[in-house]
Amino acid sequence: MEVYLDNSATTRVFPEVAELMRKIMCEDYGNPSSLHRKGVEAENYLRYAQETMARLLKVGEKEIFFTSGGTESDNMALIGCASANNRRGRHIITTQVEHPAILQTCKYLEAQGYGITYLPVNAYGQISLDDLQRAIGPDTILVSIMHTNNEVGSLQPIGEAGALIKRMNPGTMFHVDAVQGFGKTKIYPKKMGIDMMSISGHKIHGPKGIGVLYVGEKVKLHPLLHGGGQQKNLRSGTDNVPGAAGMARAAELLYQHYEGDRERLYKCKKRFMDGIRKMEGTQINGLLPGRPDGEGTASHIVSVSVAGVRSEVMLHALEEEGIYVSAGSACAARKPQPSATLKAMGLDGTLLGSTIRFSFSVYTTTEEIDYTLRVMYDKIPILRRYTRR
Repeated sequence: MEVYLDNSATTRVFPEVAELMRKIMCEDYGNPSSLHRKGVEAENYLRYAQETMARLLKVGEKEIFFTSGGTESDNMALIGCASANNRRGRHIITTQVEHPAILQTCKYLEAQGYGITYLPVNAYGQISLDDLQRAIGPDTILVSIMHTNNEVGSLQPIGEAGALIKRMNPGTMFHVDAVQGFGKTKIYPKKMGIDMMSISGHKIHGPKGIGVLYVGEKVKLHPLLHGGGQQKNLRSGTDNVPGAAGMARAAELLYQHYEGDRERLYKCKKRFMDGIRKMEGTQINGLLPGRPDGEGTASHIVSVSVAGVRSEVMLHALEEEGIYVSAGSACAARKPQPSATLKAMGLDGTLLGSTIRFSFSVYTTTEEIDYTLRVMYDKIPILRRYTRR
């Protein structure tokens, strides 16, 4: 039996998405910048993608920009905003539990002379709004906060943060990395005070190599790429037509079945956590107090620490039985070091190297959950005995 529980790393593409992309690549393959009929066909697909993403986010079509994925969207938001607004100030706020695409970009900006405040989090992975309020000053040009943590599934108070930022300094731009949140939670940027928002196609059953950056009409950004002037000169380069259309179709399908899928994902999560709790020496990370059902956290992510078993050992033991999971963020998985997120949450040091992330999707079944639990029941005692030797 093959069980894929690493959906925070990437997801299986919907068949409808693959078929649409095949048609575009093999039949309607024109360049949207071309003036002939094949170019117009391609341009129509781009317009469909732009209109669809704008409709789902309840924003303007001209505020949707396609990128190569979440990392480019994050870089475009942070570096583009910093360089366009550095005369107003050089202070940026983020959190200690962001994705490397944000944290490493902030390190780059620090080297360029920007001051970065890294907000701490509590044991549940959430920031304090009081800390945010104290950090905002007259020279704060940008705040960037992740919507859904990619390792433990904690949710940040995005709506409250957006309102607070605009109250404290109306000129401060608010960026949200929604790569893990979009499609699992309905996020409406204008309603939540979000000026820029990053989305990635391959996290929502769309293709890899495509993403979106929502940019509010009043946001000033300098482009990272220069060339043909595509996408209003903000993101030059030949448009990824099959990627954009495929991502939009995937988002459309997720929203069509949103309520039912969300409920089913939480049921899978609860079933899995109930099984984990029966195993001695295990700990589920990031759950809110009084919410053992997982509500108030991401519906698709469970972080489990298994005392006495190294993450890599557990990962490969499960892989031998056809179960695919992750030892943390996929972007940092090949760089073995303690998770910055778990450290920031104050996880016991002995568990930092013994934590596994399980992440579900609309394809996950209860049979797969039960099979994974049975394998873990059998494997963990054996792995612990092996470790002690």
